[in-house]
Amino acid sequence: MGESRKGSVFEKQIDLDDVLVNELGQFGRFQLMTIFLVAVPLIMSAFMSEFIFSAAAIPHRCQVPECGEYSQRSYFEPEWLPNAIPHTDSGFESCERFAPVGGVNGTLDYCPANIFHTNTIPCEGFVYARDNSVVYDFDLGCREWLRALAGTLNSVGTLLVLPITGYISDRFGRRIALVINVFNLALFGLIRAFSVNYPMYLAFQILQTTLGAGTFSSAYIFAAEFVGPKYRVVTSATCTSMFAVGQVVLGSVAWLIQPWRYLIMALHIPCFLIISYYWVLSESVRWLLSKRKFDDARQVLERVARINKKEISEKSLNALLNPPQPLITESTEDQGPGLIKSIIKSPVLLRRVCTTPIWWITTTFVYYGLSINSTSLSDTMYLNYILTCGIEVPGFYTAVLVLDRVGRKPTLCVGFIFSAICNIAFAFIPDDYTVVRLVIFLAGKFGISMVFTSLYLFTSELYPTQYRHSLLAFSSMIGRIGSITAPLTPVLMQYWAGIPSMMFGAMGFLSGILVLTQPETLGTKMPDTLAEAEALGRPESRAQKE
Repeated sequence: MGESRKGSVFEKQIDLDDVLVNELGQFGRFQLMTIFLVAVPLIMSAFMSEFIFSAAAIPHRCQVPECGEYSQRSYFEPEWLPNAIPHTDSGFESCERFAPVGGVNGTLDYCPANIFHTNTIPCEGFVYARDNSVVYDFDLGCREWLRALAGTLNSVGTLLVLPITGYISDRFGRRIALVINVFNLALFGLIRAFSVNYPMYLAFQILQTTLGAGTFSSAYIFAAEFVGPKYRVVTSATCTSMFAVGQVVLGSVAWLIQPWRYLIMALHIPCFLIISYYWVLSESVRWLLSKRKFDDARQVLERVARINKKEISEKSLNALLNPPQPLITESTEDQGPGLIKSIIKSPVLLRRVCTTPIWWITTTFVYYGLSINSTSLSDTMYLNYILTCGIEVPGFYTAVLVLDRVGRKPTLCVGFIFSAICNIAFAFIPDDYTVVRLVIFLAGKFGISMVFTSLYLFTSELYPTQYRHSLLAFSSMIGRIGSITAPLTPVLMQYWAGIPSMMFGAMGFLSGILVLTQPETLGTKMPDTLAEAEALGRPESRAQKE
């Protein structure tokens, strides 16, 4: 019995889970009401991806002053265009034009070929097909890497936000962390709509994500922390589905409101309403218990019992509100310094620490890469984006259905490799086969969405309680490399359109094979100690858990 009491933080969670299962209800009215409330900020957390539309690439070509063009708004395809600009397989050259002879000019109506040489020169100015992008407003033609920087800085911000939100959440509470994140998301997003130049747009892009991208994780905690063990996987899938719904909302609003400044305003102004959640949401009981705010915890527990029409016994309340003090100190002291030493001493743990971040890099790289690249599938970029994000929802719930039936390893392995096959096939499908391309592209997104839901669970189950949070956070943080590099992949399409798809496929195959190097965790209790984590996959592991 003494052994099972070790590590009181984990024990405390088990106590609360017992109370949920036996007395308060694992998924009652209170939990349902909380999920409905946090669904709104979960949806809004997807709005930071609006750079996909506001900084979208738009068709452009060189200005031809010799033909009377001195404005970005000139007619994009005049009849004389082949005389002035080289023709390519995909249309007209974007960044070069024929060199002028000099001394002879045409007009906007008539511009003959004999006033140009056959050699080419780089563009000095640009004409754009559309004006609903920062590319037009800030004249970014042929500076693709600079345009793609908006997406990269967005992802860098989601990496920087982790320690900031973690500190606020642990120090001041989950509710304050949520409200601060949504307020920053709304404020910096709104300011970005009034950008006077591209550096200002980029600066507020990274500020918005660095100080507001914790919206998803803060809202997720409210949904997940008060649901019983039986409903945790479904709740997790529902939260990630809300993010997908947010992306669908984003695509729909972008379709309806195409001027990029108005689009940003329409998305971010409603986010200020979430400030009211400070008074509407109850603070997380797990956080209140961990901070020994027992009076507040009692009020929340009694409120849950009242809303769920259940009763919580005084015995349970006493067990939750009077934890043994010394055990907490012992648990906290054990953590930290021993982590690196334990990893080095344990070949099994070292192998996992080297493997799980690769899964995370692949998942974020392919997941975000497919969303970003979906806009170039065809001319209907809004519909493509909506479909690509909408397919995630069945992907998430398919994972929920199969995770507890066939196991974690088959689900992850098949998800990675199925997505990889679809991506590689997509690279070789001719552009004329529009419907086939769309179906294969969506199938690839479906596969990686299955992985996304499963990855969090499988990674958690591979690590012991003592180091679980640290190593899960490490894997997730390293995984941000994938989301940081994903926005740069469309730029590679100028060399060959299939490069991004081949990269997604290669990474998917690598990760699918690496999944096979780890043990199956279906049917085993989460390991508490390093020895239990090392024993995963052995016959005695399953026996001792049962």
